[in-house]
Amino acid sequence: MGATFPYRQRLSPEFSWNEFTGAVGDSVTVLPLVVALSVLTDLSLTFVLLWFGVFQVVWGLYYAAPMSVEPMKALAALVLAGTVSTAEALVAGLTLGVVLLGIGRTNSLARVSQYIGAPVVRGVQFGVALVLLETGLQLGLSNPGLAGIAAVVAVVAIALGRWKASALAVLLVGGGVAVFHTGVPSPTLPSMEGLFLVDISGLSMPAFEAASAQIAMTVGNAALATSVLMTDYFDRDISADELATSMGVMNLAAVPFGAFPMCHGSGGVAGKYAFGARTAAANVILGVGYLLVALVAVELVAAYPLAMLGVVLAIIALQLARTSIRATEEYVLVAGIGVLGVVVNLGVAFVVGIVVWMVWERVDAGGSLARFSWSD
Repeated sequence: MGATFPYRQRLSPEFSWNEFTGAVGDSVTVLPLVVALSVLTDLSLTFVLLWFGVFQVVWGLYYAAPMSVEPMKALAALVLAGTVSTAEALVAGLTLGVVLLGIGRTNSLARVSQYIGAPVVRGVQFGVALVLLETGLQLGLSNPGLAGIAAVVAVVAIALGRWKASALAVLLVGGGVAVFHTGVPSPTLPSMEGLFLVDISGLSMPAFEAASAQIAMTVGNAALATSVLMTDYFDRDISADELATSMGVMNLAAVPFGAFPMCHGSGGVAGKYAFGARTAAANVILGVGYLLVALVAVELVAAYPLAMLGVVLAIIALQLARTSIRATEEYVLVAGIGVLGVVVNLGVAFVVGIVVWMVWERVDAGGSLARFSWSD
């Protein structure tokens, strides 16, 4: 990718209140999965958060915009379900790093995107919104009492005209609950046990099957859909191939040293935007926040009430769903792809959507569904 920052002429971070509240929007798509992974696997929450912090800052400054950095959700789901081991998930992440770097550096997505219709990408976005909403509801139901408190806090904030501060208000209340259970955190040095977890035992067929399950979702949501959303929200012409390249670099650099496989994603971008982020300052704030938490308050994060995070996830999901539906006239196709993404998975929905789009385009001889150009 080179050592230069191609968007530096547009790098004008503003450390305003909106950027602080906007930073929260990405964290709620990350923390539930990260905490669950640290509890149920050999991963070190400290090192996972450190790498998320580093790349929040790196990609925020590199793209001069509120870029998301999230866990690879298909891999995370497989690990949490016990389908693959931690070592296999990390090998899958390294494999995906090589594949994504190759895709990005050869501009492969620019060539194949001519066969992908805009409704397909909007459908993936809608599917992400439904997945986030489903996750938020599941987390909320894990403790309806705390979820109810979070909902009341959010509603009060919104009623007072503080929509962008509603997520931060919920997180602060949840932080108080965590402190009540754990006490005030103190600085701790990270254990080296979670630093080198890539192992030869991870070289297995399940690892490569997991990588295959993740790749379509990564291309559809983390590259193509995120590229479109960066234009929609922040007027950034960032190609899907650029995003694929940065994801490849990120995983090859970090996974061998304690990180869980990471990607970009339209859910995190929508979360930042929904709560006020407009510049790279949100990434810097969130990145520094992750680093401080990893070194000072990792026990607090582990004890955070996930039911309260679920309420914020639901708010973000509604924002993303609204964006995906408003940006298209092909509601049936967008909704169908989104629902398929929830019922099966986003990767399958992406592939099926492409096939349906190509058939639909041939049948529609009048050309009412215009071919989508990713360079527009």
